[in-house]
Amino acid sequence: MGKRFLLFLVTNIMVMTTIVIVWSLITRFTNVNGTFETGGPGLGIDYASLMIFSLLVGFTGSFISLAMSRWVAKKMMKVKVLDPNGSLSAQERAVVEKVHRFSRAAGLTHMPEVGIYPSAEVNAFATGPSKKRSLVAVSAGLLNTMDEDAVEGVIAHEVAHVANGDMVTMTLLQGIVNTFVVFFSRIAAIIVSRFVRAELQWIVQFAAIIIFQILFSILGSIVVNAYSRHREFHADRGGGDLAGNDKMAHALRSLKAYVDRAKVNDRTDDTAIQTMKINGKGGVMRLFSSHPDLDERIARLEQR
Repeated sequence: MGKRFLLFLVTNIMVMTTIVIVWSLITRFTNVNGTFETGGPGLGIDYASLMIFSLLVGFTGSFISLAMSRWVAKKMMKVKVLDPNGSLSAQERAVVEKVHRFSRAAGLTHMPEVGIYPSAEVNAFATGPSKKRSLVAVSAGLLNTMDEDAVEGVIAHEVAHVANGDMVTMTLLQGIVNTFVVFFSRIAAIIVSRFVRAELQWIVQFAAIIIFQILFSILGSIVVNAYSRHREFHADRGGGDLAGNDKMAHALRSLKAYVDRAKVNDRTDDTAIQTMKINGKGGVMRLFSSHPDLDERIARLEQR
């Protein structure tokens, strides 16, 4: 669900910001030209060097975020990893069995780690740097709210994300977005710094780089979210292939019913709905949604 994307996006922004801060401090107190300014005509920027730098930082930040994704998810969500060979409750063993069964059906040779995290929200996510080092986690709220068929549909959907290699594809796309974020944020920061006194230019440029980088990262998330919505349809189809189209559609209808109940109860700030990006907002806000409208997802499944 949206939890996976949110964790990756936040981690990516934090890693990128850290890299830029460290680089700025290193270049400030050394002889390295970290501003990429040449003093030539126009803006006086070495665009070729800046683009190479942007590529390195952009993809480094993205791949570091990917490498950390499983660890960050466990820590932030307080995921209890279930040992298939250990002592488990009937509910926990059923979750492990479902994940492993669908993973084998999807052709995965390495079983994902399976976890449950203590939250009342109806949610689940899959993450990890590769198919061999993946994690599928479900919330306690999901297990306590949904029936067996709906739980199977949700888990099959998450396993499909792993089988499709969605996290790696997302990382490559995020690396491209990061590259342009770094490139244009530095150009914008250089322009802004030209409007202040010389002795203040470094600190203004330093602050502007961070501010523009965060702003451009948010704008760049529109592109990443567009791909995320596309891959959700793909994962729905994969979940339908693994668990059965009826169970996958039933899972989505159960989520829809949950959202509708929350709206009736005027729970407009419901954490689970916001996290999963399934609150049905339209207009501009839809561009920042990592998931398509549930009605559209259900309709596409029914058309299969």
